[in-house]
Amino acid sequence: MRTPAAKRYQRRLAAISATYVALVAANVSVTHLFHPPAPVLGTMAVITALPVVGMLVVLGAYLREETDEFVRDRIIFSMLLAIGILFSASSIIGMLQFEKLVGEVPVFLAFPIWCGIWGMAQSFLSWRDKRAEDAA
Repeated sequence: MRTPAAKRYQRRLAAISATYVALVAANVSVTHLFHPPAPVLGTMAVITALPVVGMLVVLGAYLREETDEFVRDRIIFSMLLAIGILFSASSIIGMLQFEKLVGEVPVFLAFPIWCGIWGMAQSFLSWRDKRAEDAA
């Protein structure tokens, strides 16, 4: 069962995610319809990325509000695992780029990739714990 903190987190994240999707759609539409100058494009890019900052703030609030120490530990461990994998992969890709063996990798993908790895880590840990529980 989800904790009250997890329920608040999911509500907040859903609102910020909807805002992010709307801003991305607006950014793409405005860019293609009006071809604004570089300063406007830059401002639009920063505004469109602000919900990602909001997502991280919501995540920090969730960690602060979560009273279940097991759940909090699981979240933090999964985050650290995702950070380690993402940093390792980015270092490898960076060295490959340095040697001109691979092309550019879009930096904006780092956060969604981190989120995906974080989710997979949480799923793996839940699966592992369920398996250990069934074996006991």
